[in-house]
Amino acid sequence: MKHLITRGLMFGNLIEVSSPQLVDRYNRALKHLTGKETALKDFHIDLSGYSPEIGDEFGDPLYLNPNGANRQFILLTTAQKDAPLLNIRFSTSRGILTQFIEKNEAQLFALTARDAVCGELQGSVYAVDTPARLFEIRQVTVEADTIGGHVADAEKLGALIEKFRREPDGWRDDALIAEMIGLARRTGDVTRVPITLPAMTFEQGNFWTSYFGGLYVFQDVKFPAAISRLPVASLGQVPIAQVMDFTHRNHIADWLDRNLLVEPIVQARGADAGAILRQKMDFILVDAADRLGIALGDARRTELRKLAYRIGTALPDEFLGLASMLRWVEGAGPWPRISSEHPAYFYTLRARAGKDRDLVNMLLSELAPMDVRQMFITHKERFYEDYAGWSDAKKVYVAEFLAREYQVDREGAREALFGPEPRMDELARPQMKEGPKPTRGLRDAVGPWGAGAGGRGGGPVGPWGETRRRG
Repeated sequence: MKHLITRGLMFGNLIEVSSPQLVDRYNRALKHLTGKETALKDFHIDLSGYSPEIGDEFGDPLYLNPNGANRQFILLTTAQKDAPLLNIRFSTSRGILTQFIEKNEAQLFALTARDAVCGELQGSVYAVDTPARLFEIRQVTVEADTIGGHVADAEKLGALIEKFRREPDGWRDDALIAEMIGLARRTGDVTRVPITLPAMTFEQGNFWTSYFGGLYVFQDVKFPAAISRLPVASLGQVPIAQVMDFTHRNHIADWLDRNLLVEPIVQARGADAGAILRQKMDFILVDAADRLGIALGDARRTELRKLAYRIGTALPDEFLGLASMLRWVEGAGPWPRISSEHPAYFYTLRARAGKDRDLVNMLLSELAPMDVRQMFITHKERFYEDYAGWSDAKKVYVAEFLAREYQVDREGAREALFGPEPRMDELARPQMKEGPKPTRGLRDAVGPWGAGAGGRGGGPVGPWGETRRRG
């Protein structure tokens, strides 16, 4: 991973903890949460306060997430909101923690000035021992306080102040006054500077989890489903109507279309379809050359074009499909017939704008794994896993490309590929009362997931399934 680390593509933007005061605060929080302390004098932490150095020291990368279902966190500074989140078990965790910090930033800034804040992302289960348990996690509640209990003390002091004001003889109650003074020494004047850190609850209907080989759960869509990286049979019984794995390409394509979750890149508003298709073709070409043992050279586009000539009839179907799409975009060829049975199909799609855009793009990256840029942006866990198995030549090419083309303008690259961030009014739009019309050519049938699952037929689907004219 050295190529990624040296270019800031892995463990980048972590928060350095090196001052004795912060190390001591972290250790007290660590002791409070896990019963352990670190002997390290300096280390780095992510959004949740997890440190890869301490994980190595303990031999436990999940020391802040022992059961995997309820992640604990340690906040030393509000600057952690811009740090990455490592060892992700649920795709929603980063968004939840970021929103929690942003919503309570003023309070957290004041609290972390005096002590570490620690807490937990509390789901409705205590362990995920079977896939079926994942469907019980519909909400996540975040509760936090300082190690010294400043928030709890402030709430208690506030209640005592109200009692003092309410009781006519409160000023004679020496025990009450003494308790108020003792709490005020720890919290300060809560009547002038209130301390509050209310619990926040987040819905978790649609998410990805690393459990059971990687699983996508969509419960808050018109047609709910679960999509597994491993074979469906490995999941056992799960309480959802439709269950698919990555071999069920036609069914996944149909499901995405019926839920209006994707759009063709060539029809996406504001997208430079030609540039996007060319870059995807470059990635596929590099992968093909690497597999065939052909040297990449400097991997410039002119060199890659020569590689394509050398590979010739061995060019992957994914490359050829995107090439036909590019010819149509540039007005040099007919409308291509690329259905969901074609290996290039998922490379031609991106997620529609909406609250699940990033999750759908994450799913598409696994269905189109040679597009390494999209995978790095949307699914770093899978990217790092695949990266470890690449040749040194491909590792260098990908690391240099990402550092040159993505790191310099991450927001611009994301907008060019996936469109602008969805607006609040888009998120608030009500769902359609009537579902989309059945896709032409499909037959109603029981899918490979078993009887009664509410599946559709397994025929090819997609925006390229029938001949169309340009424009």
